Amino acid sequence: MSESVDDYLKALYQLGEEPTPTRPRPVGTGELALALGVSPASASAMMKRLAAATPALVLHASHSGARLSEAGRQHALRVLRRHRLLESFLHRHLGYGWDDVHAEADRLEHAVSERFCEALAQFLGHPAEDPHGEPIPAADGSLGKVAEHALAELPMGGKARIRRVTTRDAALLRYLEDRGLVPGARLQLLLREPYGGSLQLLVEGRAVDVGPAAAAAVFVHMGEA
Repeated sequence: MSESVDDYLKALYQLGEEPTPTRPRPVGTGELALALGVSPASASAMMKRLAAATPALVLHASHSGARLSEAGRQHALRVLRRHRLLESFLHRHLGYGWDDVHAEADRLEHAVSERFCEALAQFLGHPAEDPHGEPIPAADGSLGKVAEHALAELPMGGKARIRRVTTRDAALLRYLEDRGLVPGARLQLLLREPYGGSLQLLVEGRAVDVGPAAAAAVFVHMGEA
């Protein structure tokens, strides 16, 4: 399949299914276009093309948005597997920071074969997560299910360990890293400002303040600090 098809299917999965796997939602054309940096007309045309494919890769309704079909979902997960394995390789072995692996992996994911992907997985020791803590789909397309909560859901005084960071904004990743908010870090909520304000956290023994927009990108296992 073409690079653009890979990009659309991956984006549909990440927007519509990955945030809440048990409650997938349709993705509107405007949202999809914004995520991919294309015009709404281009996104709409691609949705119609993918819905007409054999087998259909998306289930598309003009007013309610698009969902992945099972065939489309499996393809999206294969692309995501390549992407996250490449991120892991770049981060572990080539010295890339977690804030710049995403763009590089985006370029490389279209160029590597499935054979290369599986050889890379073996070389890396079959990692379960990428540098941001995001799960890497298995070769058969399966994904492990792990209980997690948004950082903002942590109760006052609650302890947790960071599971994953969902943003790909390089500046925000650097901001979070500077505050120690990386996968595996242990933390405790000390103070929550009212009306959706900042959180004051104890992160690996260090007090830090985190704004609501940054906190929204962090997901944790509760009770693990």
